[in-house]
Amino acid sequence: MKKLSKQELHDILLGAAIVGTGGGGSLKEGLELVDKTYDEGFEFVLAGIDEIPDDALIGSPYTCGSIGELTEEQKKAYDALPKIEEAKEVRAIRVLEEYLGKEFYGVIATELGGGNTAAALNVAARLGKPIIDADPAGRSVPCLQHTTLYLNDVSITPMGLANIFGDSMVITNTANHDRAEALARQIAVASFNSVGVVDHPGYWKDLKNALIKNTITYCLEIGKTARLANMEGRNFAYDIAEKFNGFVIFEGEITEADWEDRDGFTFGNLYIKGEDEYAGQNIRIWYQNEYIMSWKNGQVFATVPDSINIYIKDEKMPLINPNGKRGMKVTVFVLKAFDEWRTKKGIELFGPKFFGYDIEYRPIEDIV
Repeated sequence: MKKLSKQELHDILLGAAIVGTGGGGSLKEGLELVDKTYDEGFEFVLAGIDEIPDDALIGSPYTCGSIGELTEEQKKAYDALPKIEEAKEVRAIRVLEEYLGKEFYGVIATELGGGNTAAALNVAARLGKPIIDADPAGRSVPCLQHTTLYLNDVSITPMGLANIFGDSMVITNTANHDRAEALARQIAVASFNSVGVVDHPGYWKDLKNALIKNTITYCLEIGKTARLANMEGRNFAYDIAEKFNGFVIFEGEITEADWEDRDGFTFGNLYIKGEDEYAGQNIRIWYQNEYIMSWKNGQVFATVPDSINIYIKDEKMPLINPNGKRGMKVTVFVLKAFDEWRTKKGIELFGPKFFGYDIEYRPIEDIV
């Protein structure tokens, strides 16, 4: 097992935010969260996939909800409620441990993203447990059923949930992952748009072959690549595309950005006018928390399950939704989906048709 330094934590979260494809929570808040825990003396330990006993109980803690801001009127509805200091994901772990009558050995991140990967790291450190070098998404994803655990028929329940107001509960069973998604989203909507969750509790022997392996190390390497590119004055989109078999597909300026919060998700569009070698061209990117679809010059281009990513040139950082603004200069690049998502079942679950688009998925390398 490896003890992580603060620099390694920062690189992991930067990398997770990049492959988070616009979702996965706030990188700024994620960094603040792990810095506070690190500075309080807690240790962050990364466990390799071959270091976990088969009988170890593992859970997946994260935050579920919308990444958009509430209105002032919506915020006022919560003013009279108490606020709990302990992280809601930690409390979700505790309530599920109490229900199961057994402690978790370690945790996996539910996805790769600046916020949710930080949440898993924070839970692990504060409870003295390792985070395992694997996850069930290999990127950020909008829905609870978008997981390789679902592809491998691993039950999502029982689920522990907790919010910042002291409410906590266990969902002992659901009809399917879709129902789990619907229930968790509604609890998030009633919880200041955010609820801590731990789900897919299981023994390592039943989980290890249902996960994408070495993804925390993957984030570490991507984050380090981005950090070094920034230090040396390069656009990290090109460095990452070259090193990780990706593709830069557009450069330009955001001319329009619209978004709305609906049903516990943030939906939006970015319209980008081409510059330099892309002058005279345009691209539209649609997101549901994460970047899902793109249309280049009016024609379908990169889509899920491949990862669409946006680099902000002035800030030298990934663009996290819904923070796109008119006038931003950006680079759009795409990373190939992990093989687990490119199976027939993976594409059915997390391809364009899931989101209502009657479009066949085409791998990015077949398009560019």
